[in-house]
Amino acid sequence: QVQLVESGGGLVQAGDSLRLSCAASGRTFSNYNMGWFRQAPGKEREFVAAITWSGSSTYYADSVKGRFTISRDNAKNTVYLQMNSLKPEDTAVYYCAARPASGRPTAVGYDYWGQGTQVTVSS
Repeated sequence: QVQLVESGGGLVQAGDSLRLSCAASGRTFSNYNMGWFRQAPGKEREFVAAITWSGSSTYYADSVKGRFTISRDNAKNTVYLQMNSLKPEDTAVYYCAARPASGRPTAVGYDYWGQGTQVTVSS
C-alpha cells in the first residue's frame, strides 16, 4: 500500500501561483510513477500531469501545458505541482496518484490516490 497526502491548496486570485505537495509513505517512492488529477464540481476527474519514477520524463494535459510543472524529490518521498498563471477554470479538488514505475509518464493505470486538496481561483 502507498499512502498519499496532498497539501498546499487554497484560495487565490487569477494570475497567482500555488505549489501543491504530495507526501508518500508505505512503499519505496521511487518504485512509482506519479500523477496529478483534478475534479471540478459537476465534472469528471481529469488528468493534469504525470512524472516517471526518476523524474526524467513528464507529461501534461493541454489545458495546463506551459503553466504547470510537475516535479519530484525521491529523497523526500514527495511530488510537487507548481501552478502558475492560475485561471478560474483551474478551480477543482486536486489529487495525487501513484502507479507502478515505467519509462513513460501516463494518464492511466493509477492504483493509489490521495484525499485531495481544494484549489479555488477567483476572477
